Amino acid sequence: MNRLLKEYRLFLSYPWNMRVLLVTNLIYALVMPVIELFVGAYVMRNSNDVRMVVTYQLAVYTGIPFTFFINGWLLQYVSIPRLYSAGMLLSGVSMTLMMSLGKLSLMGIGAAGLVMGMSFGLYWANRDFLALSTTDDSNRNYYYGLETFFSTNIGIVVPFTIGAFIAATARNGWFGGDVNRAYQLVTGVVFALTVLASIVVHRGQFKNPPKTPFVYFRYHWLWNRMQIMAVLKGLGAGYIVTAPAMLIMRLVGQEGTIGIIQSAGGVLSAVLLYIIGRVTKPSHRGDILAVGMILFALGALPNAFLFNSTGVLIFMACMLLARPLQDIAYFTIQMRVIDTVSKIEKRNEFAYIVNQEFGYYIGRFSGCMMFILLATYVSDTFALRYALAIVGAIQIIAVPVAKGIIKGCADHAPTAEAELIAAERAVTGYE
Repeated sequence: MNRLLKEYRLFLSYPWNMRVLLVTNLIYALVMPVIELFVGAYVMRNSNDVRMVVTYQLAVYTGIPFTFFINGWLLQYVSIPRLYSAGMLLSGVSMTLMMSLGKLSLMGIGAAGLVMGMSFGLYWANRDFLALSTTDDSNRNYYYGLETFFSTNIGIVVPFTIGAFIAATARNGWFGGDVNRAYQLVTGVVFALTVLASIVVHRGQFKNPPKTPFVYFRYHWLWNRMQIMAVLKGLGAGYIVTAPAMLIMRLVGQEGTIGIIQSAGGVLSAVLLYIIGRVTKPSHRGDILAVGMILFALGALPNAFLFNSTGVLIFMACMLLARPLQDIAYFTIQMRVIDTVSKIEKRNEFAYIVNQEFGYYIGRFSGCMMFILLATYVSDTFALRYALAIVGAIQIIAVPVAKGIIKGCADHAPTAEAELIAAERAVTGYE
């Protein structure tokens, strides 16, 4: 109890806006597993076509970068909490649109995917800027560690609960045995949570970015290296979201199995990730990223060699830890690069957030198209079996790129780096 009180007091010691943002993200984290796991499972159940699932995801990814750009223009006229709220609410609208389709078609899937992409664009563009503006380099490991701790624990409870509910609907004949009615009820709960998160974010005192240009075509070499990392991270993102649902529905079981598998591997990783965020320093970020990338690649190998339920279980276990490790390292490195390069180039920090999303899109589009081409011209089985291993191997390139970026940031700001080291010792001391 004393340890918990100490951690709570530490949380209260951070700025008000940072705490409001963390609580908002905690509430919306309840929605993310539904969007990431069960929307893909819904498409798979009603179409039984892996290409349809990936096409939906490609539509989502297409909507994101263009909404980032539109969001930059809207920020000159609309407050950032309102745009952030609109992003969260649109995710509920997208799910409602999906569930209202009588029969899934490419046009309907594409429309729902584009709306979801718009919601993600508004959500992530404003969330990234708020995270950047409400934190500094000395507390970002803690911020992302705590945020990941929340999302990982929620990733244990929510998939298990929803999976069990959907499975019980089919087993017990609830709603006349109509599983799609269960999905519609889940969508209603999602919409209510997005409303609650929207109310909470308005309690913060957040400022919009300055009204300055945010579109540029030439950048410092450090930022160009960061874009290479964005492409590599985006390459895996298309699979991290869609692959688990497709593999589980194809090889393991139904929605109830998704919840059980997702929950079973989460407890240890949640505690471990909080500790990592609590005690690690900026100098450890390259090593954290390396562990995350290697874990993902190693987890993909059993799926490729075995391609059965055991291979899926091993991949899911590795991914549950690899993904948050990658996020903790990647986003803290990204924020550090933005801090450094925006001062060198004297540009609005939001310009880098918008530009980064196009790097993600190149990676996501490439990953999704590779899957679709493999599924179309070879087979669905070949795509599900080997695409993850190919992506995992390519993503390892991000490790030396990241270490070069970290060194470059230190070389450009040696005085600031020394001050940050002194600050982090005061903040991250752990008995």
